[in-house]
Amino acid sequence: MSIIENHSTRQLVPEGYGDFLKRLKQRIKETQLKAAIAANRELILLYWDIGRQILESQDKEGWGAKIIDRLAADLKHEFPDMKGFSPRNLKYMRTFAKHYPDREFVQAVLAQITWYHNIAIFEKIKESDERKWYIHKTIEHGWSRSVLVHQIESGLYRREGKSLTNFSTTLPKPQSDLAIQTLKDPYVFDFLSMTGKYDELELEKELVKQITHFLLEMGAGFAYIGRQVPLAVGEREFFIDLLFYHTHLHCYVVVELKTGEFEPEHAGQLNFYIKAVDSQYRQDGDQATIGILLCKSKDKLVAEYALSDIHKPIGVSEYQLSRYLPDNLKSSLPSSEELERELAGLGNYEEQGDK
Repeated sequence: MSIIENHSTRQLVPEGYGDFLKRLKQRIKETQLKAAIAANRELILLYWDIGRQILESQDKEGWGAKIIDRLAADLKHEFPDMKGFSPRNLKYMRTFAKHYPDREFVQAVLAQITWYHNIAIFEKIKESDERKWYIHKTIEHGWSRSVLVHQIESGLYRREGKSLTNFSTTLPKPQSDLAIQTLKDPYVFDFLSMTGKYDELELEKELVKQITHFLLEMGAGFAYIGRQVPLAVGEREFFIDLLFYHTHLHCYVVVELKTGEFEPEHAGQLNFYIKAVDSQYRQDGDQATIGILLCKSKDKLVAEYALSDIHKPIGVSEYQLSRYLPDNLKSSLPSSEELERELAGLGNYEEQGDK
């Protein structure tokens, strides 16, 4: 027997009780999670069914938009304790069913994310393939709704896997394919407020200060190790701007920051750092170290030439410090002002629900 403290009362309990209690708590939490997932699935299917029936009735009977207001009032009267039957939410249900006519897809895929995730996706994205991409990424990475909206706003769909790299010739498959998809171009550091001229050290310090946002933009799997990491080579000491370990690629990632245009010598410097990290940090089980060169701008052909004879895996990407996206992305995304208005509206809706 042993003594444990429980709500300020000392009690004698048998040996092993602590482990027993721990297992029970874990089992209860797992059941709560499963119940929450099941409840979400049923709610999504209910909303889809309601939306589909509204669509069918309007098409068949010729009902106008006013029927939504009447239906909302009648449902709220019949189910006064149940939220979600506001005119606004009923219109969302109708739009939801219109965008996703396949009930099996709704049940198997869309029911894995919340109603508010689904609203954000079908409201802010017009193309079907892009919607599905964000749906699967949300499920894969467990994005919160705010993270999902941030990724949509930053145009992640059109940036991921776009970095200029030599991975296909320096890494074996399938690691090369995964590494290519891990990098983006450009990276958008819209959480920084730096203006005017700044140097690499200032940029590096600001990124580390905002490390949570920085890691979000870098993507899933990046684990921060340090900045200005020392490398002793011969009689000299060198310093890496930023060092990460990628838990999916199982390798170290060296990040070098350049505040100007890409220059060929940058690739040579990064190649040297990668070789030193492979020699001094890489352990059994680690894959080959890769490097990411983040620069303010680059000439694609110059970068391709510079990487062509480099034997270490390197990717070259641009970065941006504001919300402004390249022209080819602007047309596919709402403005930040539009997003803020819509998010404010959704925030009010989430608070007021059935009003």
